[in-house]
Amino acid sequence: MAPSNPKYNNILLIRFSAIGDVAMTVPVLESVAKAYPDKHFTMLSNARFAPFFAEMPENVSFIGVDLKKDYHGFGAMLKLFLKLHKRHFDAVADLHGVLRTTALSIFFRSCFTKVKRIDKDRCSRKRLTRFKNKDLTPRLTSFDRYRQVLEKLGFGFELNFRSIFGDGKADVSAIKNITGDKDCTWVGIAPFAAHKGKIYPLYLMEEVVSQIDSACLCRQFVFAYGKERSLVEEWAQKYRSVEIIDPRLGLEGELKLISNMEVMLAMDSSNMHLASITATPVVSVWGATHPYAGFMGWGQKPDDCVQLNLPCRPCSIYGKKECIYGDYRCMTGIDPDKVFDKVKAYL
Repeated sequence: MAPSNPKYNNILLIRFSAIGDVAMTVPVLESVAKAYPDKHFTMLSNARFAPFFAEMPENVSFIGVDLKKDYHGFGAMLKLFLKLHKRHFDAVADLHGVLRTTALSIFFRSCFTKVKRIDKDRCSRKRLTRFKNKDLTPRLTSFDRYRQVLEKLGFGFELNFRSIFGDGKADVSAIKNITGDKDCTWVGIAPFAAHKGKIYPLYLMEEVVSQIDSACLCRQFVFAYGKERSLVEEWAQKYRSVEIIDPRLGLEGELKLISNMEVMLAMDSSNMHLASITATPVVSVWGATHPYAGFMGWGQKPDDCVQLNLPCRPCSIYGKKECIYGDYRCMTGIDPDKVFDKVKAYL
């Protein structure tokens, strides 16, 4: 697709949360910025997501905010708008489509700034998750939905992103004091997600961890935070290759670590997307949710998605719903051997 010649020069893109959804803006933003080097693009998001955009082209800026601390409520959105208005944006791409971004859009439109908003296609997603007569056809990916917003502003471009670290791996010298040298295979294990319907039972995940431990000389970095750490600390005692992720790494350090892994085993969760934007292969386990909803990570292989074909799946877009049967059979029914076989291909 040849780049068009849009009339807008200073474009604001907005996506506040969640971490996986913000990570999915990265391939789109880098692709459009490279396609239009004479235009300037500014990403507005949560301040802690800044590492996603640190290696962007020179015509990309990042504005980080703390919504909970500084911008809570309608009046706070007006305050934020007044700060943004000083930067003279001539177009706004709302990639979030929530109340906060709607308020900002209203303010910008009142000043005759062009605004385009994401189409979440909620009706179609309901047909995917309804209990009977599911419409099991792939929906547009979030990457395509983000691109559509920019296309409405006149920016035509191809998605040609590889990694936030370019064509190579991240330099891990800055985190070497935490991770040590890479002298064997590195494997990421991300067993948690925001909702129960997206979590492979830990007793089954441990079986996979045990098989990886026996399969080769490797280090398994388990991504667990806060209270989650106590649930998997026993693994580090039982298996020589297992260690819990060091919180000193922070998001920037984790991205560098992940980029040097041979494979990441994850749920439908943020870690799946962190690996995806560092060009690290991902074996993902799906339960209540489904790749057809459009949230599979960038560059992932459909064959690396482990899931069961059950008539009740998917029952949810985000995994929030309680299992109608109460047993989460979409997860408990997945054979650990099947998960390990997918991981083993990368070891």
